[in-house]
Amino acid sequence: MVNLSRIANLPLIIKTMLSTQTLEKLSALRLDGMVQALEEQRRQPDITGLDFEARLGLLVERQWSWKENRSLSRRLKLAQLKISASLEDVDYRHPRGLKRDQIEQLRASRWIAEHRNCLITGPTGAGKTYLACALGHAACRDGQRTVYYYAPKLFRALQAAQADGSFLPLLKKLTRAPLLIIDELGIANVVRKQYRDLLEILGDRQGQGATLITSQFPVHQWHEIIADATVADAILDRLVHNAYRIELKGESLRKHNGVSSSNPTPSDQ
Repeated sequence: MVNLSRIANLPLIIKTMLSTQTLEKLSALRLDGMVQALEEQRRQPDITGLDFEARLGLLVERQWSWKENRSLSRRLKLAQLKISASLEDVDYRHPRGLKRDQIEQLRASRWIAEHRNCLITGPTGAGKTYLACALGHAACRDGQRTVYYYAPKLFRALQAAQADGSFLPLLKKLTRAPLLIIDELGIANVVRKQYRDLLEILGDRQGQGATLITSQFPVHQWHEIIADATVADAILDRLVHNAYRIELKGESLRKHNGVSSSNPTPSDQ
């Protein structure tokens, strides 16, 4: 006996089978954005009002956005920025000497492509780390691979790498990153040899990438921090001449926001 209801529903059954096969093939091609968009279109009864090219355009746009967002998430994960920060949230009202046009020069990340540097100095709580991470986030959004290190941890990592034989792979990682951020240089006592390691990193990066360094100490005091005149001269020579300089001052943003310095917040901007 012929199942008339099945025959009547045959076009729908065939359409469902073809849609399932299409989704499976899109997934096999790793076009997950298009899979999501196609499934959404199937749930929208008014989507049939769009012609083929319009619907295809929506699928392609979703795939593009999905790929860009996935790449950004991967870059942010690899960057390991200390805090989540955004240039859009930078506070220009607090009297700390920060000018909007300084940040606007760095917003588009062209300075990274030009292999220039950025030096951010100022007292504790002035927002140096926030600015550094915001610029790192902007770089990741612009497709620039970024590596962040809190300076004491960087020197410990270099020391450990020397001991276990992984120094060259670490050096390669630090050299190849389009943007290297070293946060709070000078905050911990470092032996002279480790500054020579830093000099090697900066030397290999020269003309290859951009370096952003924050420090509580003004640049003219870095000779005292490094305590080796020859190494200090060489480090400054590789950093200063083509660097953007942001020199913050004034009271701590934590004090301004009513936050205890013993309980700092990552929202210091």
